[in-house]
Amino acid sequence: MIGAFTTGFASAFALILAIGAQNAFVLRQGITKTHIFWVCLTCAVSDAILIIAGIVGFGALVTAFPLFPDIMRIAGGTFLIFYGALRFWTAYLGNQNLKLSGNTASLKTTLGICLALTWLNPHVYLDTLGLIGAISTQFTELNEKIVFGVGAVGASFVFFFSLGYGARLLVPIMSTNRAWRILDILIGIVMWLLAFGLLKGVGA
Repeated sequence: MIGAFTTGFASAFALILAIGAQNAFVLRQGITKTHIFWVCLTCAVSDAILIIAGIVGFGALVTAFPLFPDIMRIAGGTFLIFYGALRFWTAYLGNQNLKLSGNTASLKTTLGICLALTWLNPHVYLDTLGLIGAISTQFTELNEKIVFGVGAVGASFVFFFSLGYGARLLVPIMSTNRAWRILDILIGIVMWLLAFGLLKGVGA
């Protein structure tokens, strides 16, 4: 059970760790101390819905198409290898920068932007419905799948609330290219480890 929880937590945390449009938005809200709680909650709950859908959906698909887990493991592993390589390449280039700007908006407008950045991002569906769902297939018992899901959902809540409320501490640290390089290298390593875990289970 501990292994299932740890795998779920680490997988979800690693996949949402890369700083993208959504996370940069959360950082900006954290810096300005504007609607932090609601923004973090919106992101985490959205992720939770997609993560659960991915895990449950995979169960139904596996019943109908027994070969589907292997297909998704190969597809997911391939993507993770590519994504990890991209992070290593970005670290090599060392030209990352974080742009945080904009005026304070109302709660309604802020949540509208947050929802758009979350639900209109195709990578969110790939990460949650696809990759998290694929990784969950290594756990065959219902209890293990539930614990895996709890770990993945927990990672989302921990990440977004830590990012939002810890923004004032993170931004000065992430203001240098060296810091971005280290972060990208760590993400790349995790992605490749996840890929290895997926691909070694093909045909098992």
